[in-house]
Amino acid sequence: MDRGFALKGVMNKAFIIGTRSSPLALWQAHWVQSLLAGEDSANKDARFPIRQFTTSGDTLKGELKDFGGKGLFTKELELALMNGEIDMAVHSMKDVPTRSQEGLQISAVLKRADHRDGFISKKYKTINDLPKGALIGTASIRRRAQLASLRPDVRFGLLRGNVGTRLAKLQAGECDATFLACAGLKRLGQGHIITQEIDSGVMLNAPAQGAVGVETRVGNNEIIRLLAQINHSASEITVRAERGFLEGLDGSCRTPIAALAYIDAGGLHLKGEVLSLSGDRRFTATITAQDYNPESARRLGLELAENIRGDIGDIKRLFAGL
Repeated sequence: MDRGFALKGVMNKAFIIGTRSSPLALWQAHWVQSLLAGEDSANKDARFPIRQFTTSGDTLKGELKDFGGKGLFTKELELALMNGEIDMAVHSMKDVPTRSQEGLQISAVLKRADHRDGFISKKYKTINDLPKGALIGTASIRRRAQLASLRPDVRFGLLRGNVGTRLAKLQAGECDATFLACAGLKRLGQGHIITQEIDSGVMLNAPAQGAVGVETRVGNNEIIRLLAQINHSASEITVRAERGFLEGLDGSCRTPIAALAYIDAGGLHLKGEVLSLSGDRRFTATITAQDYNPESARRLGLELAENIRGDIGDIKRLFAGL
């Protein structure tokens, strides 16, 4: 790759990158900054300054589903983008609502990292080693439902905050184990603390987990052209497929939904999963396309969502009480 490509034709301009202020979010923003700066790394802070924001999701206490869901992690960044305070916003794609704000779009998806969940415990090496009544700390409804399906004998407690906060609470003994995305831990140089990397056949990941996206204003063609040069096509396609599945089910952090797409010689493959909160009902379905692009990948996800709806029947009843 030509590491200096992104600056061609825009040498006299600075473009502001917006991000949340957590360590992982800053890591992701600095990654975008480095890719855009290329060989001009000495001037990256001047050319692509980073502006930090505290979002509603960072400050609220309790269950996110009680306050509106995942959009709480993107709201302030998107407002700053629409107001012209920043030129692009960097997000963990699993936190981005499937319906974009009017006038905004995801203009790049970077190369995806490990999509799996990591099991973390000071006491137990695997999920199977958990004793009856073990307390699992997590804020993820998906993880709760999946683990309840596997181990209906364990208990759950709310564990929220950035990676460091959650790990500190685990260390303090507030719970026996927790789950974090493998990608985030590895990006922060903490992959060694993962006790068990969970195979996707055991716990299927959240849609778009491990992927980083960059959002821009629609029509801001200069920025869009820059970001097109750091877009990872295969990651964009798989993320679009997974998010299409989530969109087709009107999914959010209020609903236990998982999806994983991958590309091989046989085409684009997508597996989706929907669970009841208690984990006692679990539906999975798969679909494959031989020819695909980002938009058709989204349609593939929508098609799989429609297929699994037929298996579920009354999806509202499945999610009742969430």
